Amino acid sequence: MTEFRRFAVYAAPRPGPLADFAARWLGWDPAAGEVRTHPEVPGLQLPVASLTAAPRKYGFHGTLKPPFRLATSRAALEAYLGAFAADHAPVVLDGLRLARIGRFLALVPDGETTALSDLASGVVEALDHHRAAPGADELTRRRAGGLSARQEALLTTFGYPYVMEEFRFHFTLTGPLDPEDLTAVKSALEPVLAPLLPRPFVLRDLCLFGEDAAGMFHLLHRYALTG
Repeated sequence: MTEFRRFAVYAAPRPGPLADFAARWLGWDPAAGEVRTHPEVPGLQLPVASLTAAPRKYGFHGTLKPPFRLATSRAALEAYLGAFAADHAPVVLDGLRLARIGRFLALVPDGETTALSDLASGVVEALDHHRAAPGADELTRRRAGGLSARQEALLTTFGYPYVMEEFRFHFTLTGPLDPEDLTAVKSALEPVLAPLLPRPFVLRDLCLFGEDAAGMFHLLHRYALTG
């Protein structure tokens, strides 16, 4: 059995056109654990491989509980996550849209997101006893970009500064880009993504991902939200 050095709880679309395109766009299919060939995108002048190098290893996902090292066991984590999912209902969002977040492109939710934020906060808090404390190097790296007082408190409590009210759900599609490249890539991607984006978008599962020794994340199991 593959040993995983970190685990995370993500949202990931079920198999279908969006999941397939996203796996090819990023060049990594976390469900199959396989490298995928990048697609041809009309009008795109930049190489997809370089655009997606930063997010590739994570696979196409929306973070709910960020990657963490285990303080307990995988079996205990799986049992607890399964029970949590059974007590919580699916989250219905109006849809997804392509947007700029700082220097990268991502799919972000349309409409009301309170139920999604509540679910993410619940996952972060409920599973936190399974998380080992981050090391000094990780804390230094998290603080390098500058944190607010609240973000520092969240980092201290949950090992990550962008959770709870600092949480912003998104599916990352590129690494950091220059402004002119952001505009060009967004223009090329929008007509390709438009027919693939479901309306509404329903988050039906909590997905457990694991990071292998090479740093690539794999989809290990889907836990249906059935509460």
